[in-house]
Amino acid sequence: MRSWSIPMGRWMGVDVRLHFFFALLLGLSLLYTGMSGVAAIRGISLWLLLLAIVATRELARCLVCAYHGLEIRSLMLLPIGGLPSFTTPESAERAAEGSAQISLAMAGPITNFLAAMVLLGFICGVSPSVSVLVKPWVSADHLLRSAFWLNIFLAVVNLLPAYPLDAGRLMRGGFSRSRGALQGTRAASGIGQIIALALFVAGVFLQSPWLLLAGFFIFVGAQLEDQGLVFQSVVDTVRMRDIMLTDFACLSASDTLEDAVFKSIHNLQDDFPVVRGGLLVGVISRQRIMETLQMDGNGYIQSIMSRGFQVAQQEDSLGVTFRRISAGRGLSLVPVVDGERIVGIVTLQNLMHSMGLLAESRRLQQQSS
Repeated sequence: MRSWSIPMGRWMGVDVRLHFFFALLLGLSLLYTGMSGVAAIRGISLWLLLLAIVATRELARCLVCAYHGLEIRSLMLLPIGGLPSFTTPESAERAAEGSAQISLAMAGPITNFLAAMVLLGFICGVSPSVSVLVKPWVSADHLLRSAFWLNIFLAVVNLLPAYPLDAGRLMRGGFSRSRGALQGTRAASGIGQIIALALFVAGVFLQSPWLLLAGFFIFVGAQLEDQGLVFQSVVDTVRMRDIMLTDFACLSASDTLEDAVFKSIHNLQDDFPVVRGGLLVGVISRQRIMETLQMDGNGYIQSIMSRGFQVAQQEDSLGVTFRRISAGRGLSLVPVVDGERIVGIVTLQNLMHSMGLLAESRRLQQQSS
């Protein structure tokens, strides 16, 4: 998902990203309105208007999450809404059940309907001669009328029982209670894709670009959610003992930086656990060692090592460890311990490589059995 998105910064602690197809919509808008002069400005304005409407509805959903104590790690923006990713599995589970699920499902459509009513009142009060029923309802030539109908359109679309739309999430919750999270999401995603294809076909026959776009983006959103859950189900079954590096080098807290550089020449590690008397006391990166040598000269590892690290047990899942790496700022190494003894390490450097080899190993085992 990250490779198909554009980072938009962190807002209220949430990593906000814009899906590539949302950016592509800007190009389509410019092709529709024209690529130069006032027409181009109007096309860009219409795209920014849609982005603002989506951002507003997702802000309302984030406030609902905060009310229920749900922590969002990241938010992917699509033209049909946002796809949140929660910090912990507990938050994700709570968001998919009970009052939190209903509140989150209703927050988006209610926000869109309220915004539409405010816009309607503003249009009637400021420009009573302007009719919102004049076609085309969405046009770069009249942004206020477009804002009204885009809010109505998003609200109505999200009431369709198509996952990952708001009503579709309620349907997914019902399926998950009877079939389990994975199978329930797969079933809801399948229904969402069928509805998306139906909208796409209707858009072709009715020559409606908005139905075409709605069907397309619902299909994309369902695919993303389906892939995300499958990935999550895989990483939660992989244990640290399956992927940890067991052949690794440690540095001593009493080593000098020059000693550390000499030791690091003979291996490919970028990050090292630091031990004192056999006990793990810190972690340090090769880059940190080199930067300190260049700026301050020689010194001791213990003076610059990071003491803010987390450890994992051999039976911890990859999902838990991956969330630790993602949540920790600058955290790129997780030591794996057995009691107080370090038995392995997991780094961002080896994570994808190990996962690829593990997947191939499991595939070969399935073929031979």
